[in-house]
Amino acid sequence: MSKQLSHQRLSPDTGLDPADPIVCNEGAEPLVPFATTLLVRDTCLCLHVQRAARALARRFDDALRPLGLTNSQFSLLMALNRPAPPPMGPVAALLAMDRTTLTAALKRLEARGLVMVMRDPADRRSRLLALTEAGQTLLARAVPIWQDGHARLEAGLRDGQAIRLRRDLLALG
Repeated sequence: MSKQLSHQRLSPDTGLDPADPIVCNEGAEPLVPFATTLLVRDTCLCLHVQRAARALARRFDDALRPLGLTNSQFSLLMALNRPAPPPMGPVAALLAMDRTTLTAALKRLEARGLVMVMRDPADRRSRLLALTEAGQTLLARAVPIWQDGHARLEAGLRDGQAIRLRRDLLALG
């Protein structure tokens, strides 16, 4: 790499240790040096965001499990909590999902009687999405769990860090 990046090493629990023996096929040099692997591990913003997102998802999945919800289902229900039923496009955009993934997620919630997918009377090709009464009730039960988990998460950050983190993540996405 032509440019040196300053970085801080991750903890050894990442599964990559520079002291690990390097085993190559038939003595051949690797195409990508192990040092590059360590550099990516320590500096890749995408990797760090993915790790953090997975850790946060597990935390909220655990909290919402008693209600039979995952954090992504909670986010989808919350995205449908609007004065008027939204079309699929804006919901998919808000959740950074493609329409196929959104459709699959909606089918699971629809099967549970939590959401309705209906034709848009203004455009028969389009679909509108709405919470059912059961969906609204479950969402109302989930919000205090989310609030508690979110408050504990923010309490673990230094003053102003949550605001800065939100701002920085918005700038990336």
